[in-house]
Amino acid sequence: MSGDGFGAYHHGYGVPPIPPMPSAPPPAPADGVRAVAVAVLNLSGLGLGYALTRKWALTALCWAATAVLLFVALPADPDGVSGTALVVYGVFLAAAAAHGAVVGLRTRLAWPPQAPLALVLGLLLIAVPAGAVVLYDDARDEATERMLLDRLDEADTLVASAGRGTFTAGRSDYREALKIYENLGDDHPGSRAAAKVPGRLRDYYESVGAPYADKEYCAAIEPLTYLRTVPDTLDGTDLGDLESWPDERLATSLYECGADGLTTGQSSWAAQFGELLTTFPESDQTAKVGPAVTAAVTKTQGGLRGSEPCTAVEQLTSLGTRIAGLPAQGTTVAAGLDKDADRAKSSADSGAYTCGVDQYKDGDFEEAQSTLTKYASEHKSAKNAALAKKIAIAAEIAQTVPAAGRKLPTTRTGGSIEVVVKNDSPDPVTVMYTGPVTGSFTLKGCSGCKAYSLSSTLLSGFKPCSSGKNYPQRTIRLPVGTTYFLHKPQSGSIATPASDTAKLQSGYIYTECAYTTNSLGGL
Repeated sequence: MSGDGFGAYHHGYGVPPIPPMPSAPPPAPADGVRAVAVAVLNLSGLGLGYALTRKWALTALCWAATAVLLFVALPADPDGVSGTALVVYGVFLAAAAAHGAVVGLRTRLAWPPQAPLALVLGLLLIAVPAGAVVLYDDARDEATERMLLDRLDEADTLVASAGRGTFTAGRSDYREALKIYENLGDDHPGSRAAAKVPGRLRDYYESVGAPYADKEYCAAIEPLTYLRTVPDTLDGTDLGDLESWPDERLATSLYECGADGLTTGQSSWAAQFGELLTTFPESDQTAKVGPAVTAAVTKTQGGLRGSEPCTAVEQLTSLGTRIAGLPAQGTTVAAGLDKDADRAKSSADSGAYTCGVDQYKDGDFEEAQSTLTKYASEHKSAKNAALAKKIAIAAEIAQTVPAAGRKLPTTRTGGSIEVVVKNDSPDPVTVMYTGPVTGSFTLKGCSGCKAYSLSSTLLSGFKPCSSGKNYPQRTIRLPVGTTYFLHKPQSGSIATPASDTAKLQSGYIYTECAYTTNSLGGL
């Protein structure tokens, strides 16, 4: 080939244009299993469904919601999480699950590559919140137990505080502690605190009943009586032997306190014995009441022979009244108490004579007159009735003429000296006299007589009972010696009693004259 050049023929093939890169991977085909897996993973509360579909903002939102719930719920307390917080969180999880299902329907998982495996993982992770709920409930139960134990300690503190003072001062604390024990036993029967209540109740009883242990029997009555009401308060609690724990102690306290009061003369003994007889009629302590009362009456009777017989009379009178008032009907001591009451009253009645004599000897003439007048009136057949009347007469005279009370009158009557007593007064007059012989009589008023003026009685020649009138009169015979007279106007007269002291000697006839002045009585 020469001179010739090669000719070239170019045949080109067409190349299609390169399309632009997509901004995001194309949606994955719809996968229901994957959608369910993402929803279930979000139910864990950790946003794992969002994390596996690379939705980081939504994952962070789930973490924040769960963190808020944990902040609210922890530490666990007896009240738990509020219902509002749980509802809000539940709605949030439901929304996260629903939205996660939408996202997972067409979004591939970063891991694991297969949707069924993710679903299995999600189902396993549901155990996390479920386990958390169980653990939280356990923590809440423990918090409740701690709270109940704290309340138990509070009750124990109240009991200890009340036990440091008197029962009256600590009563409110005891009642408050009992309410706590009752609440623990009734409202929380299976709790550790409730299991400790029976032991605490025994301590409670011993604290309330401490005065009995210290042998302070009178002080023990009120708290032991209170303890007998505790079973009614703890109606649903089995108290065992605590239910009868106060009975024997209360019976003993009532007897010992009453017996001490009976011995020392306190008036409260009857109330204590009365409660014993009513509350424990068949107890051993009730059987001791009769002998104690009998001994007290016998001892008090001995006081009638002592230096203070009037005190013994008062005590016997009080004893008789209080013994008769004891509610002994139906008890084995009833008959004996009736006899003791009669014996005390009888001794007091008969002892009134001894009391009146003692008052007379002590110079208490007004009281002696009252005591012996009453005695003579109420014991007309008694052997001392006549002498009691005479001593009462002497006591009345001695109130005006104290010298008349120097000697105790006797039952002696009559004498060798005549004394004519006349009444020159328009008023009836009672003439009383005492000395070697004591007595009294009444003269009627003189019908033709009148009261003398005070000035006339001061004249040197004044002589009542000398006008020759027919004066009411009476002749008595008295022994030699000093006799004291008292002329007492009858009741209703405005005249005052007048007195006279006569020293009687043998060989004389004496005249005693009663008269009345306008303002004063006289002889």
